[in-house]
Amino acid sequence: MRTINVWYLNKRYSFLRAYCEVVRAKSNDNFGLKKKKMQFVYPTFLFALAALAIPIILHLFYFRRFKKVYFTNVRFLKEVKEETSARSKLRNILVLLSRLLALAFLVLAFAQPFIPQRNAEVKKGAKSVSVFIDNSFSMSGESQDVALIEKAKQRAREVVEAYNVADQFQVLTNDFEGRHQRLVSKEDALSLIDEIEISPEVKQLSSVLARQQQVLKGGESDNLASYLISDFQKNITDLENHKDTTIDVSLIPLQSVQERNISIDSAWFESPVQMFQQANALIVKVTNRGETDANNVRLAILHEDQTKPVGTLDIPAYGSVLDTVNITILRTGWHQAELSISDYPIQFDDKYFITFNVAELINILAINNGIPNPYLTAIFGGIGYVKLDQQNANNLDYSQFKNYQLVITDDLETLSSGLAFELQQFANSGGNLMVFPSRNANMEVYQDFLSNFPANEIEVFEEQRREVGYINTEEFVFNDVFENKDENLKLPVTQANFRLSKYDNRKEERLLSYRDGNTFLGKYQINQGHLYLCAAPLDVQFNNLVNNAEIFVPLIYKAAISSGKRRRIAYTIGKDEVIEINQQVGSADKPYKFKGQDKEFIPEQRQVNSKAIIGLGNQIQLAGYYDLSRTEDEIHSKYAFNFDRQESDLRYYTVNELRSIANQKFNVIGLDTNAVLTATIEERSQGFVLWRWCIIFMLVFLAIEVLLLRFWKV
Repeated sequence: MRTINVWYLNKRYSFLRAYCEVVRAKSNDNFGLKKKKMQFVYPTFLFALAALAIPIILHLFYFRRFKKVYFTNVRFLKEVKEETSARSKLRNILVLLSRLLALAFLVLAFAQPFIPQRNAEVKKGAKSVSVFIDNSFSMSGESQDVALIEKAKQRAREVVEAYNVADQFQVLTNDFEGRHQRLVSKEDALSLIDEIEISPEVKQLSSVLARQQQVLKGGESDNLASYLISDFQKNITDLENHKDTTIDVSLIPLQSVQERNISIDSAWFESPVQMFQQANALIVKVTNRGETDANNVRLAILHEDQTKPVGTLDIPAYGSVLDTVNITILRTGWHQAELSISDYPIQFDDKYFITFNVAELINILAINNGIPNPYLTAIFGGIGYVKLDQQNANNLDYSQFKNYQLVITDDLETLSSGLAFELQQFANSGGNLMVFPSRNANMEVYQDFLSNFPANEIEVFEEQRREVGYINTEEFVFNDVFENKDENLKLPVTQANFRLSKYDNRKEERLLSYRDGNTFLGKYQINQGHLYLCAAPLDVQFNNLVNNAEIFVPLIYKAAISSGKRRRIAYTIGKDEVIEINQQVGSADKPYKFKGQDKEFIPEQRQVNSKAIIGLGNQIQLAGYYDLSRTEDEIHSKYAFNFDRQESDLRYYTVNELRSIANQKFNVIGLDTNAVLTATIEERSQGFVLWRWCIIFMLVFLAIEVLLLRFWKV
């Protein structure tokens, strides 16, 4: 009966024990506490545990030598302390145990034990680590008591300190400098971090990751890690399509306490060319980047060394407003102007610089069949700012076409292949061409010439009187020409004209039309220039346009100053790295130079046909005005450069939003402002490190040994 009870109890105990193990395993799985086995970075050091035999051997073969005490009287024997065998053995065993444990923990410390984190693979061996520090303008915002850039540099140092001396590092910024395109030692990486400063450059984070991959995969290590330290603005964070899983990427977000900013985004003139002694409308776009309305934002302009207030603006949250600044130009030549607002603390986008040129002369070339047009000479001879040249079609210097704003073909019966080609090149490169066909025009030649642009073609000459009944005052040529458009406006009349084809794909813009709807004067956008085609010859026998000064003079003048490609009044640092000019580069001993903002440099330059391509690279770092010249006395052109407004938008991704974007492709490390990153990085890259605890326990047991030997008297 007793045997049955023992068997029953054993079976019941086994069942309960198995049940408890299952419950404990399931609870560990549910709470994410799956047991991880301890591992060692250098397991070969464990062979040193054999040294534990040394104190054991010394203990076993230690023969105690008794101390002789000399005395002259028996009563002094009472002063000798008695030592019991049991107490002596206990103390010796405790001392031995302390020594063994101290030595064992010392060996374990050299072996560097660690416990891997859950779902994290700890890679052993040397590592290659790339750290990106966002040094764009948005990082100048405040993070509690310091600027974000300083906090980012502190985080970068903590990342580097978390790795071993044998590891290699890349320090990368938005500047993409050459010295940042290689792996360096830990000490050099810390020095590079200290040298980082705010920069006008801004890069998309996808391009940053691509640059990190390029450098890391060029190293010798297979253990690759990347860290992005940034405020993660929404307009630069494009990480959704990242696919490379060979590099462990970690995101370390920093955010400013200030998310309000107002910026001058851009400015442009309403008309493509600025005109002398006239009011020129400058359109300014100002944007509120904050979540609250901005009221009474003061806008001012500095022009001709005079600051003039424009007015105040009320801008809704995350909205923009356009304001018009009228600039009256009282002199020809180059002008520069500065638009400004007052805003704090983000101030890099509070100023916007522009430059523009008002030509002293408008150069016009009229190509004829050898007989100059007296009406053209009479009309423009008395206008001081217009210079008219009339040349025979058989004696042309095609290389001089680039010096003219407008070329007129007057009463030419045919066009040579060379002239036709040069006229087309002139229009494609930004020139304005006006064609008045001859009464006896070679139809085949003209049709081939016009179709190459492409433009509508002349078809048949009709000797029929027609009146122009429509003028397009919305188009630039006749816009703002007439103060009052009424029925008394005298429009041209023709006695004969060519009928023009009507191809929809030629994109004709009618400037003047007959009453029957046919085109009298059409305009075509030709690459960077324009083609103006008249349906009637300029001869007064067929056309009285030259006698109609109120139409003809503004037509020629504004056609000359129009441009298919407007000259830009402002450029963006970091984006506009190439500038094209229409003048050939000089000899090698007189290259073009850029000068401005206390800086002078010779840019890259090469000649392409009649143009010079100027490459700036990243040599311009400060916003302001820059002069392009070959000599000290002559300025070829002036340029205005502004900082990129991409950094003006202060909307960031939060830590939770970054985690949703990461989707297990990235590690998002969100820490309190005062938290230290080094321990977190060590645990992520090495697991839960135990060697420090081993050192502590070794010191504890050494202290115990000293205390036993000093205070336990036996």
